[in-house]
Amino acid sequence: MAYEITATRKRPQTFEEFKGQEFVSATLEASLASGRIAHAYLFSGPRGCGKTSAARILARALNCEQGPTAKPCGVCRSCQEIARGGSLDVIEIDGASNTSVDNVRQIKDEVLFPPNGGRYKVYIIDEVHMLSNSAFNALLKTIEEPPPYIVFIFATTELHKVPATIKSRCQQFAFRLFKVEMIQSLLAEAAEETGASADAEALLWIAKESGGSLRDAYTLFDQVVSFSDGKITQALIRDKLGLTGQDSLNALFRAGAQGDAGAALSALDEIFARGVSAEQLASEAAEYCRSLLLIKNGIVKPSLLGAPVSAFDAAALEAFTPERLERALAGLLDLYRNLRYTVDPRFEVELAVSKLCRLADYVSPTELASAVAALRRRVAGEAPAVTLPSSGPAATRPPAATRPPAATPQPEKKKPDLPPQLRASFDSLANAAADAGQAPRVLSDSSAEEADDEAEEAAAPTPAGQAPDPLRDAVIEALGRSSPLLKSSLSSSLPWRIEDSKLVIPFRSGMEESVVRGSLADIAVKASELAGRQLKVELKVESRQAAARVEAAVPAGPDSVAVVERVFRGTRLPDSDRGD
Repeated sequence: MAYEITATRKRPQTFEEFKGQEFVSATLEASLASGRIAHAYLFSGPRGCGKTSAARILARALNCEQGPTAKPCGVCRSCQEIARGGSLDVIEIDGASNTSVDNVRQIKDEVLFPPNGGRYKVYIIDEVHMLSNSAFNALLKTIEEPPPYIVFIFATTELHKVPATIKSRCQQFAFRLFKVEMIQSLLAEAAEETGASADAEALLWIAKESGGSLRDAYTLFDQVVSFSDGKITQALIRDKLGLTGQDSLNALFRAGAQGDAGAALSALDEIFARGVSAEQLASEAAEYCRSLLLIKNGIVKPSLLGAPVSAFDAAALEAFTPERLERALAGLLDLYRNLRYTVDPRFEVELAVSKLCRLADYVSPTELASAVAALRRRVAGEAPAVTLPSSGPAATRPPAATRPPAATPQPEKKKPDLPPQLRASFDSLANAAADAGQAPRVLSDSSAEEADDEAEEAAAPTPAGQAPDPLRDAVIEALGRSSPLLKSSLSSSLPWRIEDSKLVIPFRSGMEESVVRGSLADIAVKASELAGRQLKVELKVESRQAAARVEAAVPAGPDSVAVVERVFRGTRLPDSDRGD
């Protein structure tokens, strides 16, 4: 007997055998059982998901001698002729090669003749979206009011190319891709029928590579069976098809996690020595990195990962954070795109692997923002937050007498949680601040010294008429969420002050004042709400001399520019070398 490929041999012949499209089969069975047979059907979906098979099963169900029935017998003359493809009443047309209006006119002439021996004359037009606009227009009247013995079944992989006038005249069925688990089970049945033994990992790889298309899975399965000699294994597939392999990827990413560029480049050379192409390696490395990212986010489903969690290197999983894996995946995707225009694909891959080994040095924007916030709190002495009262113009600090005495032991203050890359810079900054005598509280872990410093701050007089900072900060924080520009302009204002029932907000320049003026009403409402009384807001542009006097009245804090420059290893120029 002639060899028959698995996709043809396993083609379903009844709705009961039609797996993976339960919605389609259930609807068609119900319509056949109730006699509600439409004159036109439109099957749409990706390739290899059963559109043509469903059309043939429907044609058999319509012309079976026991029918129309949802369960064709398969033994009558009509069923056997349709199964062999020799029925004169079931006409299959390839829409890609019959696109002209003349082909459709031929169909219009043929539908005038009744079926030869069956109950219905069924036209199955595959890839119907390939028809020309003129051909579609010629079909409109025919499919809208065909003879009672005519049924049209259209199949397409690109539904958006079918005109709306055709869609409105058809019952539409959307076919879905098959789940990986279902394809794996169907491949296991096919392997058992052929007498071949197959590892679960190998079948999972075939199912995942098919992309949800059962026909593609059967085709790849036939290819693997042809060189497996009756035993399908993952290692055999890797060697014969030129794949990178899980072990090689584990070694590559393990070296990257350890920052060992030499070991990573050696592993890369071994992969290239086996004949793996740069494109294949980039694709598989990106998929491996994606799997690590999914595992980091709690997803352990083998059908999504392509392998069990235990197959991935534990050192790489522990070393890489989700943020670094995102950066690595973005780099590998860029690598795949750049391979098309590179001088040498191997150079691009080696560069990407070298970057992978330095991935541990990467600090994400989130980590950097947290580190800067921690540095600010540490340099400022981590003073406790001041809350605004429910009434009164502003908040006041509690007197020093209400705080714990210096002798009272306090729990040790937790150091800021900084990335390792910023720890050395942070320590050098703290030591420099101690040498300059700027922030003794930064270096002191003694709660008694902190209590003394806070008491001195509380005893320091507030400049006359000046509103405490909590009101200013609270207003900026509340209004800045919706307008970053407003937040920036308010933050650059001079210290605020309250004069009777008026809140004065001074600025150095008229540009910032003009930006804030557009939100004057919102500022007045928010300031009144926080202060607990009605306040009117007045904007004022101070002269250069007046601005200097206002700034001089505010105690100077740590030099923030110097802090940032020290953290990021910058060099601050002497004041004499600075430009205006």
